Amino acid sequence: MPVHSSSSSLSRRQKPNNNNEYGISKSMSAEEEVKLAALAISLNVRLRSADMPFAMQAHALRYARTLLLQPANHRPNPSLLARSLKKEFDSMYGPAWHCVVGKSFGSFVTHSPGGFVYFSLESFSFLLFKTEVQLITEAVVPTPAAR
Repeated sequence: MPVHSSSSSLSRRQKPNNNNEYGISKSMSAEEEVKLAALAISLNVRLRSADMPFAMQAHALRYARTLLLQPANHRPNPSLLARSLKKEFDSMYGPAWHCVVGKSFGSFVTHSPGGFVYFSLESFSFLLFKTEVQLITEAVVPTPAAR
């Protein structure tokens, strides 16, 4: 599983990472890269790092932008933003997505291949990533506590 480290410091310049864990270019076409760059510019988003298909990245950027299109007198709540983006991706792409939104945070996460994006929008940084979930098919019987 790929591992990513990120920092939400908005002053730090970081190019988006469009390579896999071995430094090999992902399957995003040049046309998709141009479309994603144009979308990021139009939404005023700074894409910092990603290991995610084009359509999913575009969905994350657009959805985050719509979450921030609140009336001017309404201050965005980072926890609510994170919960909304996580629930959107859980419902669209299956479990288990995790989302961190804030103005300052560090991270070091392991994610499923093709399930990571890190971007900044307005004064917030968004970290969205997916992990694998294994369903338990057997009933787990608790063992009695040792005495």
